[in-house]
Amino acid sequence: MTNADMGRHWADSAAGWVEHESIFDAIFSPVTDAILAAADVRAGQRVLDVGCGSGTLLAAATVVGATAVGVDISPGMVAAAAARVPAATVLLGDAQTMDLTRDAPGPPFDSVVSRFGVMFFADPVAAFTNLRGVAAGGAQLVFACWRTFAENPMFTLGTTVLAERLDPRPGPPAPDEPGPTAFAGRLRLERLLADAGWASVDVTPLDVVLDYGFDGDDGVEQRLATVLSVTTGRTAREKLQPSLEPGAWAELLDEVRAELRRHLTDGVVRVPAALWLVTARNPT
Repeated sequence: MTNADMGRHWADSAAGWVEHESIFDAIFSPVTDAILAAADVRAGQRVLDVGCGSGTLLAAATVVGATAVGVDISPGMVAAAAARVPAATVLLGDAQTMDLTRDAPGPPFDSVVSRFGVMFFADPVAAFTNLRGVAAGGAQLVFACWRTFAENPMFTLGTTVLAERLDPRPGPPAPDEPGPTAFAGRLRLERLLADAGWASVDVTPLDVVLDYGFDGDDGVEQRLATVLSVTTGRTAREKLQPSLEPGAWAELLDEVRAELRRHLTDGVVRVPAALWLVTARNPT
């Protein structure tokens, strides 16, 4: 997938993510906390958030008094982040190719951070080289990314009910291709960052539980909302709902709910997540 294709994908995806921002923020809070702890962002620092989405890390950075700049390829995400974090500068663009020195003038960045925002580059080495070019000497890079598709029921729980109705049925992403699991291979990820000039690269397993019952209920409706916000769910809604008999779409969603209830943990939708927490330093 080219960067242009990825831009179109995220332009289409933004609405669901923005609509259910509170759900995504809640379930991914352990990931956010891990990134913030590793980055140790402080007052007076300048922070770049790559693939900033609707602004979770930007908000956290500004709360502690840092100057935050976010960049995202999706207009919908940029609009949401700018509205959520008025104190931040939020840019629409491709962090692989854009001139961040021109578009975000100021001193070099003390930290470059990302939560699930760096796995979509067509040329990761070029992208990480571009990001290092605007980082201060000794600046840190901290991000979280997914490990393998097989390790993460996040990608399949509930979505399989919808995927089975689609023709062609969507399959797992190709290894190393731009997408959620592009950096599943630890050695490849270490090599990419080294080739981009980053030093002291550390790729550590981060295993967390995504708790959809954060509101005190079983989390089924919250999980269903996120399923319908991602690619398979959106495709199913677009292709299946118009062709189904009245009431059949609602019945299909009830099948998804039933599937989720069969996989409750202590009465709640809790999904194990297998991630990498990645840190590196700019040696220049």
